[in-house]
Amino acid sequence: MGIFNEAGERIDKDAFPAQDADDPEKRLTADVYASRPYGRGDGTPGGSIRTLIHRAGDVVRQSQIDALYDVVKVDAITPASGPAAGGTEVTITGRGLDGATSVKFGANAGTALRVDAADQIRVKTPAGTAGKVNVVLADDSGDVTRPDGFTYT
Repeated sequence: MGIFNEAGERIDKDAFPAQDADDPEKRLTADVYASRPYGRGDGTPGGSIRTLIHRAGDVVRQSQIDALYDVVKVDAITPASGPAAGGTEVTITGRGLDGATSVKFGANAGTALRVDAADQIRVKTPAGTAGKVNVVLADDSGDVTRPDGFTYT
């Protein structure tokens, strides 16, 4: 018994018609849970319900892992301006913000970063120079930039 092509010719193992998959399989090393909020529905953290979606040892495609993460999006930055001395507590709202590891105002990192929920974080502005600066939020999936997102006065 062997492996044959459509014309009935034997396919040698070295010539097997295959290529690397664009969507590789990964073996999970820990249980993975999905989380969804419950409570009053007013956007404040009222708790969450966690549901087991994959057990440690399961084999899943990379695309399945990628689909579990929200695309990071910044909807608003309030207040949108503050003194050049810094120290303004800014609230950033959007989607997928719970993976935020830092926020930069221009070239300078904000301080006291606090993740309130997946749709809201808070951070204090560093000192800066008068004018508009980009606000760059960094998380494990990359940087998201809000052009001219904050104005130093």
